[in-house]
Amino acid sequence: MILLPVWLSLKIALLATLATLLTGLPVAWLLGRRSFPGRGLLETVVLVPLVMPPTVLGYYLLVLFGRSAPLGEWLGQVGITLEFSWRGAAIAAWVGAFGLFIRAAQPGFERVDRELEEAARTLGRSEWSLFWSVTLPLAWRPVVMGVALAFCRAIGDVGMTLLAVGYLPGRTVEMSAALSGQLQSNWGAAYLFLLLTVVFVASLLLMVGHYSRVRD
Repeated sequence: MILLPVWLSLKIALLATLATLLTGLPVAWLLGRRSFPGRGLLETVVLVPLVMPPTVLGYYLLVLFGRSAPLGEWLGQVGITLEFSWRGAAIAAWVGAFGLFIRAAQPGFERVDRELEEAARTLGRSEWSLFWSVTLPLAWRPVVMGVALAFCRAIGDVGMTLLAVGYLPGRTVEMSAALSGQLQSNWGAAYLFLLLTVVFVASLLLMVGHYSRVRD
């Protein structure tokens, strides 16, 4: 019973982190390498989830992705529901982690030397090949740190998930939610969930920091 929230946390956090990487990488590159109309608006949209209270974000997630919302109906057609679903919890975690990944990864793309990219273009590299062979390898450290921060944010989320997805043991109650639920009834279990969360987060950040220093 105790291991179930741990497994659920890892499953939700891994899916949310993957979604964050796939959707956030092009946005971080766009903000880091391009100037375009509406850039300020996009940066604001990225920042909003970072400063808005989790309960408010949870409410708007329900408005946008709930069963009665157009996006929620579309997700329902492909078998994904927000309420009382671990996939819904992953969606909530993705929303919370998206902006954090962007803010970490964007400076890496901004610091890439444009002369190196121009040199690659003169050698006939396509923009797609240029990104994967030049730009991303030069920006990899902030990107990896962004992935680590996104995972930590996803595994530690509780307020937004509880409001948007609901409290259903075995399906949406990951470690942080289980910690909240056990505080008044089972201090031993609560302490275990707290310890595991800290260990996961600290170990990941230490590993990423150590690997970056070794590669330097």
